[in-house]
Amino acid sequence: MPTTLVIDRARAEDVAAIVALLADDVLGSRREDPDDHASYLAAFEAIDADPRHVLAVARRDGRVVATLQLTILPGLSHRGATRAQVEGVRVHADERGSGVGSEMMAWAEAEARGRGAKVLQLTSDSTRGDAHRFYAGLGYAASHVGFKKRLA
Repeated sequence: MPTTLVIDRARAEDVAAIVALLADDVLGSRREDPDDHASYLAAFEAIDADPRHVLAVARRDGRVVATLQLTILPGLSHRGATRAQVEGVRVHADERGSGVGSEMMAWAEAEARGRGAKVLQLTSDSTRGDAHRFYAGLGYAASHVGFKKRLA
């Protein structure tokens, strides 16, 4: 029987486990470098120091099994509505299909609401069909086309 899932803010000692989650798929394995501790720790410190960002982890028996980053975005459109953006959602391979992703997204929605957000938005790589079905099943609509341009 699975133990209780605990979702909370990531700590510096969680960074290696988070990076391992980010690197554990076809896309992540090409862009992440789990041996580059310094750059990930610097990024963690910047995220953790900014109150508009929350790097969250889900723990089961003290082990990091999922992660996401929530960012609060004030804006002028939609009558000055605050939005929230979710990025970097990853669930450990052993936990996929167990409901952890749904619990993480429910946590993100509650956190976003609590911070005044009227919309929770996310992007997903166009090749991630399973993720698209997952988000659609949670009520997210593929309402926009996203664009990205590499700057470095």
